[in-house]
Amino acid sequence: MRLSTHVRPISYLKANAAEVLADIADTRQPLVITQNGEAKAVLQDVDSFEQGQETLALLKLLALGQQDIDAGRTKSARAVAERLRTKAPRPDA
Repeated sequence: MRLSTHVRPISYLKANAAEVLADIADTRQPLVITQNGEAKAVLQDVDSFEQGQETLALLKLLALGQQDIDAGRTKSARAVAERLRTKAPRPDA
């Protein structure tokens, strides 16, 4: 997706706000808003924004996990399973 094809000046947004919002909701394509010829903001629908935030959160978790691996802060699956078995209450108890 090229943002350069979805660029409008702020004056267009002011004059056509309802139409712009409807278009963004329908197409789910972000819109770059310019002021004095420079890109100043990106307008996008809420669902796309939330999806992007969830994606960033998952990527952060992956990066943190990789940092733990690189620092040697890991345990084998067998060791974790054994620890869980010894701490979990028995169903018949």
